[in-house]
Amino acid sequence: MKAVSIDKITPAEEVAITEIPVPEVKSGWVLVKVKAFGMNHSEQILRLLEIKADYIQKPIVPGIECVGEIADPSDTDFQKGQKVIALMGGMGRSFNGSYAEYALLPAHHVFAIDSDLPWERLAAVPETYFTAWGSLFECLHLQPNDTLLIRGATCALGYAAIQIAKALGCKVIATTHRESKLPLISNADEAVIDDGTLAGKVKVTKALELVGAKSIRDTLRCMVRGGIVCHTGLLGGVYTLDGFDPIKEIPNGVYLTGFFSNYPTQQTVDEIFAFLNEHKLEPCFGECFDFEHIREACIALDSGKVNGKIVVKMP
Repeated sequence: MKAVSIDKITPAEEVAITEIPVPEVKSGWVLVKVKAFGMNHSEQILRLLEIKADYIQKPIVPGIECVGEIADPSDTDFQKGQKVIALMGGMGRSFNGSYAEYALLPAHHVFAIDSDLPWERLAAVPETYFTAWGSLFECLHLQPNDTLLIRGATCALGYAAIQIAKALGCKVIATTHRESKLPLISNADEAVIDDGTLAGKVKVTKALELVGAKSIRDTLRCMVRGGIVCHTGLLGGVYTLDGFDPIKEIPNGVYLTGFFSNYPTQQTVDEIFAFLNEHKLEPCFGECFDFEHIREACIALDSGKVNGKIVVKMP
C-alpha cells in the first residue's frame, strides 16, 4: 500500500510516498481503509523533533486521526464496510497512523459514525471537533446563555468552537493578534484584536484559552465570579507557568480547568454527530489535498499559512 513512513528528522520538503505492506489484522484491532484524514501540528512536531525519541516506534507512519471504512473487523463487533472515525490512542507514535491507504488500529479508539457528509468534511471532525466538544461541554459546561471568550480563535479548533457555541445560542467573543485575520472570525458576535491585555475590556462567563500559558493569567482576570477558564491550546508557544501562584492569580470564585483529548468515547462521538446533524452544521476545513500531494500538504502545515484544518483525501 502507499504510505508515508519516516525514521529520522523529516522536513516537509522531504516527505515522500513509499510502498509498505498492508498491516496484518490481530485480535482487538481493526483494519481501516483510510478515506481521508486531518493534519495536526503534533505530526509536524513528530517529523521535526519527536522522531528522535526512544518511545517512538521507527519507522513510523504519522497521523493521529482518520475517517474511513472497516476493511477487516478481526474479532471485534465492527462490520466490514462500516463507516468509522479514529483518533489518538497512540496513532502515529506507538503504532502506524493514518498517512496511508490502510491503518491497523486498536478497536477501543475506533468509533462508528452515521453521517452522509463527504469524506473531506468528515476528516475535519475527529481530533478538532472532539477537542472543541470536550473543552466546551465537559470542561466549561457551556450553556446557551453564556458569553464565551475564545482566545486565539484563528485556528481549526477556534473555528470549530465558534461554530458549536453559536449553534448552541451563546454570545461569542473571538480574538486574534493579527488585524488581517479579523474577517476569519467574523461569524463570532465580536471579533477582537488581542494585544495581550483583555482584562478590563471584556467580562465573560466562560473562556476557551487556546493561546495558553502566555495569556492565561490575563484570561483569568476577564471572568465574572463563577466563571470557568478551560486551557486547551498552546498557540502562544509558552508551555508552563513559572512562578504561578494559584491562590493569588486565580480570582476568587473563578475556576481553571484543562482538556486533554486522549480519551474519546463512542458516546461523545455520537453526541458530536447528533449535534452536527441537528443543527445542520458542515465541519469546516481550510484546504483539502489529494494524498499524492501529501508533501505539499506538509509544507502547507509547516508554513501555517492555511486558515483552518488541512485535510487529505485518499484516491
